[in-house]
Amino acid sequence: MTQEPKNILIVRTDRIGDVILTLPLAGLIKKEYPKAKISFLLREYTKNIVSDHPFIDEVIVLKEINDKISFFDNLDLIKSKMFDICIVARPSFIIAMILFFSGIKNRIGTGYRWYSLFFNQRVYEHRKNAERHELEYNVNLLEKIGIKNNVNEDNVSYNLTVDDSSLQNVIQILVDEKINLQKPIIIVHPGSGGSSVDLPIETFSELVDKLDNDNYQIILTGNKNETTLCNKIKSSPNVKNFAGKFNLEELSALISKSSIFISNSTGPIHIAAALGKFTVGFYPKIVSCSQERWGPYTRKKLVYVPQIDCKNCTRQQCEKLNCMNSIDISNVYSDIKNVLNKI
Repeated sequence: MTQEPKNILIVRTDRIGDVILTLPLAGLIKKEYPKAKISFLLREYTKNIVSDHPFIDEVIVLKEINDKISFFDNLDLIKSKMFDICIVARPSFIIAMILFFSGIKNRIGTGYRWYSLFFNQRVYEHRKNAERHELEYNVNLLEKIGIKNNVNEDNVSYNLTVDDSSLQNVIQILVDEKINLQKPIIIVHPGSGGSSVDLPIETFSELVDKLDNDNYQIILTGNKNETTLCNKIKSSPNVKNFAGKFNLEELSALISKSSIFISNSTGPIHIAAALGKFTVGFYPKIVSCSQERWGPYTRKKLVYVPQIDCKNCTRQQCEKLNCMNSIDISNVYSDIKNVLNKI
């Protein structure tokens, strides 16, 4: 770049995990350009993830009407900010068009979409091939502004913070529920957003039952629509079902008090990884949802994939063969016990 960037917009308008895996960009930019202002455009339900981020100066919420992106409202908003650069970690046609017409001089995004013509700084990587992790794909976008960083699981910095008032609320609830904060807390999050293929509920139930029999403190989490799901794997009154009990800030606070977080491929597993917690994840062999691209980006993890020997796996094939059920939960249980003994 011929001129040092001064006003940068990072765009990530999809889900919780996607936002978490984009957070490291802010710290890397601030390290290279400490005087630059960094703004982050995202959706309403993910805004609290970045509200107290030390390297994000402004959080901009995408304007939507009846769950539809409002073109002109967002255009007016973005244009008024006078950004000189935008970095689009996940584009869509309408987002790309808004950024183009807002007059941002340098627009960084993928070169492989039909609407990539709206970007003038294009990065040619097919993410669907999962040749690297989603977080690494995001970081590679920074090369267009002169930042080349060999990020890896040892040196990555998310700078995710936990809201203090939410933490105090969560601690009080844990105390009221007779949960000992001095002993390991295991969180099991059996639901997902449906973007991947999940471990069967019966298998989750078997794992919870084994851990419960060892008198570990187990908390089940999920949204309010997953309360019944969590009840199905609640093996005894000792297991606490907190599905629907916490908002996103409180869930992050709860995760910060845990020792191990266990789930399918879903946003909260990335919150746990970002907070330095040990994660246990279950992933199919489908390339687009594989652990190679979407696994927790941390060294503190156990990741399990189906034991069936298959190639060119698709969702239909995975579901037909019940691939996820081939994961040996006895091995998972033994591995978790080993981790807990070390903790």
